Parts: sequence; structure tokens; C-alpha cells
Amino acid sequence: MDRNPKDKVVVITGAVQGIGYDIANQFLNNGAKTLILLDTNEVAGVAAARKFTEKYGKDKAVFIKCDITKDLEKVSSGILQKYEVDVLINNAGILDETDVRKTIEINCIALVEWSMKFFEHWRVDRGGRPGRSTGEVEVVLWWYLQCSFNLWIIKNGNKYAVMGFTRSLGHPFNYKKTGVRVIAICPGFTEIALLTGKPWDIHKEESQKYMEEASMQEIRV
Repeated sequence: MDRNPKDKVVVITGAVQGIGYDIANQFLNNGAKTLILLDTNEVAGVAAARKFTEKYGKDKAVFIKCDITKDLEKVSSGILQKYEVDVLINNAGILDETDVRKTIEINCIALVEWSMKFFEHWRVDRGGRPGRSTGEVEVVLWWYLQCSFNLWIIKNGNKYAVMGFTRSLGHPFNYKKTGVRVIAICPGFTEIALLTGKPWDIHKEESQKYMEEASMQEIRV
């Protein structure tokens, strides 16, 4: 299977800042055909698409305002009708230990729903798009899991759920039958806006101290 990003069409959630923005930049820098940036932040999204267009050329980046917890059917159908998408990257996420439902909806439920929507669309055993040279689908579901502090209870619970989902959906049996690869990547602690989220009140002091002392990598775009 061809893993070269050249000429690929890539959809990224939470794509207009932080790790998502850097992922988009790296794909374009390595020859991707089009990046479709999904995010709720319209101002940052329009600016990101403009910057990528200025840097890499016309039609290289498209921004679509999207709430991944509400807009799956509308946004995904529009994308899949217009583009032959090769890669879906589930990057969107939050840190808010004070809002359990919202955290699970964004970090876990939406990720699963978007993954299954694209997975079903790509399945070669149901007529999905064949690969260019191998007869397999040249697509991949990625999700980026920011490493967590052990006292982030809800966020860590989401991560375990996503890793279990990844192992199950990405099982060799499923890959052999459908031709769709599933990958999870944990990039380690990175200086991004997510880390300024809301810890549980009994962990607030410890969380703040850990953030001040932790060794973090930087995003340089």
C-alpha cells in the first residue's frame, strides 16, 4: 500500500491551530493534493486556509466550519460527494474535566462516528474506491491522542476507549476484508491550547504544578 502523502486528499478535524494545523502543514509540505480543515473556529479556519493557499497554491486548503458533534451527516456527505478522500485524521479534542458529557462527545463519540462514516464509505468489500496500484484502498483513519496527566480522569478514560476502538477496528481481519488501515498516534506532551483546559477542582493545584514542570515539545510552523 502506498503511504506517500503526495497527491492525497486529507480531512482533519480540529485543524486550524496546534497539532492539527501542523499536521496539515506537513501533509502539504510533502505534496498532498488538498487539505480539508474542519473546525468550529471560523476566524482561525479562514486564516489557516488562506495561509496554506498563499504558501502552497490555489485549492490546496479548504476550510469548512464544523461542529463534529452535530454536523457529521451534512459535512461528511458534502465532502465525500466532492472529493475522493484518502485520509481522515481525527485530531479534535478538549480538556474539560468539569463537563463529562461534552468531553466524551468530542473526544470519543464524535471520533467513533466520523471514523465509521468514512470507514464504511471506503470498504472495498462493499464497492469502496480501489487503490491506485495494489487493489487495496489507499486510505487511513488516524487519530492523535495527546499524552495525559494521570489525574485527568475523564480525558484518560476517553483515551482508553479510543485505543480499544483502534485495536478492534484496525484488527488484521478487518483490514484484510475492507482494505482500510486504522492508526492511532500519541505525540507526547506538546505546548498547545488544549493544555489550558479545565481540570477537576481537587486536581487543579497538582495539574498546574505538573504543567509547569513537565517537559514539552513545541510546534514550529
